Amino acid sequence: MPTRTEAPAGGDAAFQVVVMAKYPAPGAVKTRLARRMGAEAAAELSGAFMRDLEARLEGAGIDAIWAVWPPEAPLQSMLPGARLLPQEGADLGERMAGVVQRLLREEGRPVILLGADVPHVDIAVVRAAGAMLVRGDAEVVLGPTDDGGYYLLGLRQFVSAVFRAIDWGSPGVCAETRARLATLGVRYRLLERSFDVDEPADLVRLMRLMQAGTIALPHTAAALARTRVS
Repeated sequence: MPTRTEAPAGGDAAFQVVVMAKYPAPGAVKTRLARRMGAEAAAELSGAFMRDLEARLEGAGIDAIWAVWPPEAPLQSMLPGARLLPQEGADLGERMAGVVQRLLREEGRPVILLGADVPHVDIAVVRAAGAMLVRGDAEVVLGPTDDGGYYLLGLRQFVSAVFRAIDWGSPGVCAETRARLATLGVRYRLLERSFDVDEPADLVRLMRLMQAGTIALPHTAAALARTRVS
């Protein structure tokens, strides 16, 4: 169970936000960035993304749950006071499905999953997704990324097909998910397109947003100041 049970304040209490977080161990995260900056620096950057995302969600009054992989990883030491939930399953789909099923069963409120590599996510978009689900405008919401995946998945009810036999990490994830929803007749809505930070080009894009003052990510800025991106 999560370490705290308080619900988010205001209208955000009507839905749940979960960040799917892989513990930032060197060599286990951000491997494509690691080829340019090294495994240690990539892991530090991944941890900085999480700290900034936690601060932005908390600052917006959203009491997110952090679903941790591996389940025994000491994420609490990195995010003190965070609400933690272990991920369980053989692949990402099984782990996401397990988290969603558990929270829908225990809490009965729509669930929004975010990736941990979108520290810049638009909080207004997260809230809009939650409102769509709460009102019943859609059963599923998707936030597509430019690389063909998605940065946000929200569900009003459990839909097993979106978690099974998906080629996770491929450029067809979002399209395949949409096709399955259409085949099943499940009402879904698309959010505005964004990006997650996997490739060096994504990191450059994020840095430009930070330099322009579009988004403030102090932990990320500090980690970048200690490394060199080629």
